Amino acid sequence: MVFLPQFPKEQLLTQLSNGFVLLVLGMGTVFIFLILLVFLTKGLSAFVMKLESKRPAVATGKPAAAVAATASEADIAAAVAAAWAKANE
Repeated sequence: MVFLPQFPKEQLLTQLSNGFVLLVLGMGTVFIFLILLVFLTKGLSAFVMKLESKRPAVATGKPAAAVAATASEADIAAAVAAAWAKANE
Protein backbone atom coordinates (compact mmCIF):
# COMPACT_ATOMS: atom_id res chain seq x y z
CA MET A 1 0.00 0.00 0.00
CA VAL A 2 1.38 3.39 -0.99
CA PHE A 3 0.77 6.35 1.29
CA LEU A 4 0.58 9.98 0.22
CA PRO A 5 3.84 11.12 1.90
CA GLN A 6 5.73 8.62 -0.27
CA PHE A 7 4.71 10.40 -3.50
CA PRO A 8 6.77 13.29 -4.82
CA LYS A 9 5.30 16.72 -4.13
CA GLU A 10 4.88 17.49 -7.84
CA GLN A 11 2.83 14.34 -8.39
CA LEU A 12 0.58 15.17 -5.43
CA LEU A 13 -0.02 18.68 -6.76
CA THR A 14 -0.77 17.30 -10.23
CA GLN A 15 -3.28 14.83 -8.81
CA LEU A 16 -4.92 17.54 -6.70
CA SER A 17 -5.21 19.89 -9.67
CA ASN A 18 -6.63 17.10 -11.86
CA GLY A 19 -9.11 16.23 -9.12
CA PHE A 20 -10.16 19.87 -8.83
CA VAL A 21 -10.69 20.12 -12.60
CA LEU A 22 -12.81 16.96 -12.51
CA LEU A 23 -14.81 18.35 -9.57
CA VAL A 24 -15.51 21.64 -11.37
CA LEU A 25 -16.47 19.90 -14.62
CA GLY A 26 -18.83 17.51 -12.83
CA MET A 27 -20.50 20.18 -10.71
CA GLY A 28 -20.76 22.50 -13.71
CA THR A 29 -22.41 19.79 -15.78
CA VAL A 30 -24.96 19.08 -13.06
CA PHE A 31 -25.62 22.79 -12.55
CA ILE A 32 -26.22 23.39 -16.26
CA PHE A 33 -28.49 20.33 -16.45
CA LEU A 34 -30.57 21.54 -13.49
CA ILE A 35 -30.88 25.07 -14.88
CA LEU A 36 -31.97 23.62 -18.23
CA LEU A 37 -34.48 21.38 -16.45
CA VAL A 38 -35.99 24.34 -14.56
CA PHE A 39 -36.46 26.39 -17.73
CA LEU A 40 -37.87 23.45 -19.69
CA THR A 41 -40.32 22.71 -16.87
CA LYS A 42 -41.45 26.34 -16.76
CA GLY A 43 -41.84 26.43 -20.54
CA LEU A 44 -43.82 23.20 -20.62
CA SER A 45 -46.04 24.44 -17.80
CA ALA A 46 -46.79 27.66 -19.71
CA PHE A 47 -47.50 25.64 -22.87
CA VAL A 48 -49.93 23.33 -21.06
CA MET A 49 -51.69 26.24 -19.37
CA LYS A 50 -52.12 27.92 -22.77
CA LEU A 51 -53.61 24.72 -24.22
CA GLU A 52 -55.88 24.28 -21.20
CA SER A 53 -57.31 27.79 -21.57
CA LYS A 54 -58.26 27.09 -25.22
CA ARG A 55 -60.15 23.88 -24.37
CA PRO A 56 -63.92 24.35 -23.75
CA ALA A 57 -65.25 23.64 -20.29
CA VAL A 58 -66.92 20.26 -19.82
CA ALA A 59 -70.21 20.08 -17.90
CA THR A 60 -70.04 17.59 -15.05
CA GLY A 61 -72.87 15.42 -13.80
CA LYS A 62 -73.45 14.02 -10.35
CA PRO A 63 -70.37 13.22 -8.30
CA ALA A 64 -69.34 9.56 -8.51
CA ALA A 65 -69.37 9.15 -4.74
CA ALA A 66 -73.07 10.03 -4.49
CA VAL A 67 -74.00 7.57 -7.24
CA ALA A 68 -71.89 4.67 -5.98
CA ALA A 69 -72.97 4.88 -2.33
CA THR A 70 -75.58 2.09 -2.31
CA ALA A 71 -74.35 -0.01 0.63
CA SER A 72 -75.84 0.87 3.99
CA GLU A 73 -73.69 1.66 6.99
CA ALA A 74 -74.85 -1.55 8.68
CA ASP A 75 -73.52 -3.65 5.79
CA ILE A 76 -70.19 -1.85 5.92
CA ALA A 77 -69.96 -2.28 9.70
CA ALA A 78 -70.72 -6.00 9.35
CA ALA A 79 -68.01 -6.43 6.71
CA VAL A 80 -65.45 -4.59 8.84
CA ALA A 81 -66.35 -6.66 11.90
CA ALA A 82 -66.05 -9.91 9.91
CA ALA A 83 -62.65 -8.89 8.52
CA TRP A 84 -61.41 -7.89 11.98
CA ALA A 85 -62.59 -11.18 13.47
CA LYS A 86 -60.92 -13.15 10.66
CA ALA A 87 -57.64 -11.27 11.14
CA ASN A 88 -57.60 -11.91 14.91
CA GLU A 89 -58.19 -15.68 14.73
